[in-house]
Amino acid sequence: MTLIGMLHHRKDPSTVMKSYAYAIVAKAEGADFVYFSPGCVDIKNNTINGYIYENGSWQKRITPYPDVIYNTGSPEKLKKQQQIINSLQEKIPFTTYSIGNKWSVNKRIKRGADFAQYLIPTIILTNWEELYQYIKAFQEIIVKPIDGRKGQSIYYIRSFADGFIVKQGTTDTSYTQEELIQFLNTLLKENTFIVQPYISSRTKSGLVFDFRLHVQKNGTGEWVITTIYPRIAPPGSIITNINNGGYTNYLEPFLNQEFGQIEAINIKNTLEHFTLSLASHLDELQIREYKEVIDEIGIDVGLDEDYKIWIYEVNWRPGCPPTFYLEMDVVKNTIQYAMYIANNQREINEHIQLVATKVSEKREKPIIAVTGSAGKTTTKSFISSILKTRMIIFESKEYWNTTEHTKIHKEQIKASHQAVVLEYGMAYPSVITEHCHIIQPNISIVTNVGLSHIGNFDGDIRKLAQAKSEIIHGMKQDGLLIINNDDENSKLLDLQSFKGKIITTGITKPAEYQAYDVSYSDNGMNFKMKLNNKEETFFIPILGEHHVYNAINAVAVADYLGFTPLEIKSGLLFKKPSRRMTIYKLKQSITLIDDTVHSHPQAVTAAVDVLTNISNERKIAILGQMRELGNLQMEQYKKIGEYVSNKGIDIVITYGYKADEIGKAAIASGMSAKNVKHFADKQKLHEFLQTILTKNDTILVKGASKTKMFDTVKFITTTIGEHK
Repeated sequence: MTLIGMLHHRKDPSTVMKSYAYAIVAKAEGADFVYFSPGCVDIKNNTINGYIYENGSWQKRITPYPDVIYNTGSPEKLKKQQQIINSLQEKIPFTTYSIGNKWSVNKRIKRGADFAQYLIPTIILTNWEELYQYIKAFQEIIVKPIDGRKGQSIYYIRSFADGFIVKQGTTDTSYTQEELIQFLNTLLKENTFIVQPYISSRTKSGLVFDFRLHVQKNGTGEWVITTIYPRIAPPGSIITNINNGGYTNYLEPFLNQEFGQIEAINIKNTLEHFTLSLASHLDELQIREYKEVIDEIGIDVGLDEDYKIWIYEVNWRPGCPPTFYLEMDVVKNTIQYAMYIANNQREINEHIQLVATKVSEKREKPIIAVTGSAGKTTTKSFISSILKTRMIIFESKEYWNTTEHTKIHKEQIKASHQAVVLEYGMAYPSVITEHCHIIQPNISIVTNVGLSHIGNFDGDIRKLAQAKSEIIHGMKQDGLLIINNDDENSKLLDLQSFKGKIITTGITKPAEYQAYDVSYSDNGMNFKMKLNNKEETFFIPILGEHHVYNAINAVAVADYLGFTPLEIKSGLLFKKPSRRMTIYKLKQSITLIDDTVHSHPQAVTAAVDVLTNISNERKIAILGQMRELGNLQMEQYKKIGEYVSNKGIDIVITYGYKADEIGKAAIASGMSAKNVKHFADKQKLHEFLQTILTKNDTILVKGASKTKMFDTVKFITTTIGEHK
């Protein structure tokens, strides 16, 4: 006869109400049952000084070690006697093992890949900027504890014209930005919180609902659905948990009422298939990572307006369904499964070994390479950030884009990386060809064909475009190529022999991926795009229309790879490359724009556009010399001088060899000579700045790394001081 042990952290079984049900069902199924806590274990004699239920009460008994243990106590409290637990696990099979908290389950599903598309984009919240960016990107967000239970400490947040609304339970509270920052700081001191976009699942009457998918293994070790039921929040609340006033319903009447009979059947079938598939997947992941099996999980999911399933959270050992008379169904499945694993250990161990060593089906790994005259690093960073919402990726370091770097990257890429994102730089012909020989991409992006390094190509844009075309010739010929339809020079790229798929991006001209309604926002840009014929609104935390182009490239790649709009929006909240449109808020309400990584004509005019768009008062442009323009240098300096004059820049300061030509052209275009200065000595430039900077100025510092214009950024921030 099988002896089932119920392990719990409480010593007295009479304080654990479900222990009665398990004892009774075990007897009905033909098994013996003993309740015990870690302190009841006699390791030396392999016995349990526990409790059995007979004649209507719990009786103390000494029994042999059980044949199987149903571990049901609090993992945190049982951990205090982990040595005893470990000793038991070495000799006795356990029915189940912890799958971890919300965050660890989220990461495990992401690693498993197959169900990653159902995860709501989630980050661990560490500061106000992250929260603010999520609000800008998604309008409505959820903040909740990483290890929360029963709907506690969950906050819904949205912005409105005068501040923010925070909902907890049915209570709405208005906050100014400063008040919300203080509220957030208090939360983060108390616990670790995660932030997610809010998924709106509402009934026809406007009540929030979700589904609990309760699944168990049965007496043959197969996953079976115990129940699927909707949970409905009370009016004015977003929390469906029963402890917070939520209530349940039967699945089929609910679906028929909310979606109609035909759609109800489709949704029910989808939920059932999803439940069993995800349970099997999580079981397989547990085996692969820990060589353990699980027996019961509760999955909470939402259903958005497009009927897409989103995983809210996965619970190990969920509570019994609060209705439908299923209390004994849950117990029956547990007892029958316990008897199964007690009597089939050899088969189970063989299955664990098979799954643990099974080679996953190989899919073509996306090898993504970005080249172009401008925007490479930012585009690469956007793409990487989006793919990280679901994948384990390899991303080249900031500005590591030489062929020597690519050789290093080849050695660093591992089989575990699910995608590779690289930046291919070039200053001369044949360089990109060498990049492709080292690592051949199957997805390539040419951001644009501009004047960067034009001096190395005899000032001939056609020769430069031919060098950029090397990525088209060197990539997988059946791969994906993305080009900028707004960039006139990109029409010079050689596409004739390419047999793969070509996608166009743009803003001003029609393209497969076209942004519109582009506008400046606080510390970023807003724009809209249509994905799968549905309008989506996006936010990027970096200023400048030129960066919208970089974001469009990333959206195109992610959409092509099957990422959801939510994942894309989350990924666009990327970690901005250093010294690219970095905004410093200084004392005296002075704003400083640091864009000192590179400098060529397109980049300078784009930076000047940002300056004019974010400044309401005096605008100062500090521009360093531009290199490798060859015989086009004077012509381009003249154009930039005319541009800054026409854009209404108040003061233009130039630095470096022949950069004074910019100022001369600005004066010739109508700018006052007293507002134009040139310096060949950076020390004197800094001394001059000390005499002119004043309250409410907005200053752009633009220059290539080799001119070390970042020295000027450091001087200004140190002299003025950053706003606290």
